[in-house]
Amino acid sequence: MDNLYYSDYIELDKILNTQHPRSFEKMEDGNDEMLFIIIHQAYELWFKQIIFELDLTRNIFLQDRINENLPDMSNAVHKLKRIVKILELLNQQVNVLETMTALDFLEFRNHLLPASGFQSKQFRLIEAKLGLKMEERYKKEYYKNTRRGSLSESDMQEVSHVEGESTLKELISKWLERTPFFDEKYWVDHVSTSGAKENKFWSDYRQAYQNSLSTDEVGRLAEFDKAFLNEGRGDLSPKAMQAALFITLYRNLPVFQLPFELLNTLSEIDELLSNWRYRHFSMVRRMIGIRAGTGGTSGAGYLEGTLSQHYIFREITEVATFLIERSKLPELPNVVKEKVSFNL
Repeated sequence: MDNLYYSDYIELDKILNTQHPRSFEKMEDGNDEMLFIIIHQAYELWFKQIIFELDLTRNIFLQDRINENLPDMSNAVHKLKRIVKILELLNQQVNVLETMTALDFLEFRNHLLPASGFQSKQFRLIEAKLGLKMEERYKKEYYKNTRRGSLSESDMQEVSHVEGESTLKELISKWLERTPFFDEKYWVDHVSTSGAKENKFWSDYRQAYQNSLSTDEVGRLAEFDKAFLNEGRGDLSPKAMQAALFITLYRNLPVFQLPFELLNTLSEIDELLSNWRYRHFSMVRRMIGIRAGTGGTSGAGYLEGTLSQHYIFREITEVATFLIERSKLPELPNVVKEKVSFNL
């Protein structure tokens, strides 16, 4: 076997020979365009890794049933936590880009037109694979390939194709709906504190939640009924919302520890993506003020709009709205306790 050389293994020459600034030819005339290119190439490499981890996670949840005796759930949590670490790194990478001043950027800005980070197909694929739909995007008209500076037709078709697949959010919702612990057979011997004969847990919990509300929050009870008993919340059905809340409330029970880690990590991903958008918005506002972006968007205004609208796992994060004190949680029947414990 021939000796494998490091630079050959990672194809280093290909990577190091893909930086071609347009604003200068001689190194002595160089400016911050080299930094700008390398930063964005690094982003795209990490985006590729995020997509890889997302696809592996989605494949786990494509199963009709996740066997708790197999490492599937721990693998899914592990891969999502790796995405969290990558997103933390991407947020830190903005610090390096911010060493470039507004005047430094103007030295080469016009050489970019109409190219823009808006056209990052991989970032759009990440959003789509997570569960952000086109109709939910801020300024969705920007994505039409008839607009100069938008995604190319082929890239837009790829994003649209991914949106038609099972997104991580959809798969997580279906997994939540399969949570078995609300089956009436587990609650036969349970005496409801609210006197209910059916849906005993939710009758008891609803009463406890109502008692926890202040006079300024009484309207939350109607939200509770809508989210958990009637319509669901956002893209999550009432059954999925019930499972997310139940897992969160009883997260210390053995069977729920990894599922809670999963839900919590999804919220972390949302938060870090939001942080990244905020850092990008703040940097763009400082660099170009309120000028239009190189790709023809409203620049900082567009980025600011995505901050509030592009939350993907909002329903899971907002489960916190409906929590009560741990000391007031309804007592679970023994048959449920046994079901959610690891019995040897």
